Amino acid sequence: MANRNRAEVRTAVHKRIRNKVRGTGERPRLAVYRSLNHIYAQVIDDDKAQTVASASTTEKSLGVKSGGNIEAAKKIGQAIAERALAAGVSSVVFDRGGYLYHGRVKALTDAARAAGLNKGEAVAEETPAVEEPAAPEPEAKPKKEKKAKKEKSGKE
Repeated sequence: MANRNRAEVRTAVHKRIRNKVRGTGERPRLAVYRSLNHIYAQVIDDDKAQTVASASTTEKSLGVKSGGNIEAAKKIGQAIAERALAAGVSSVVFDRGGYLYHGRVKALTDAARAAGLNKGEAVAEETPAVEEPAAPEPEAKPKKEKKAKKEKSGKE
């Protein structure tokens, strides 16, 4: 296995993602970057090479005490959705930036969806799952008795 650190691996994954994900004028890209202490989000129109909206935990106006937690990511997700909607963007394509889709990255996107971005996509936590009645279990088949192994008589 090659000696590669986490940053190199994430950069390689991000490059592969960027080859597939492209933001347009109608549906710009929501790019996420997270550091140890902060999280940043940008809505980018790749056709014009222009940032439409941005939000981060470094902004004093959002009142985030610590940017390295899920609560801060939720605030950033809500803020980026409000700013994108104000700029006339209602649908985005998500770019996770090479990070795994869980924790702060997932919290940011779920909060953005809850705030009105990508209305067609359902937020899993907000939609209650309808429980279906359990199907009756088939009757247990009687277990076959194990046959005792016959002892082989050897020549004595």
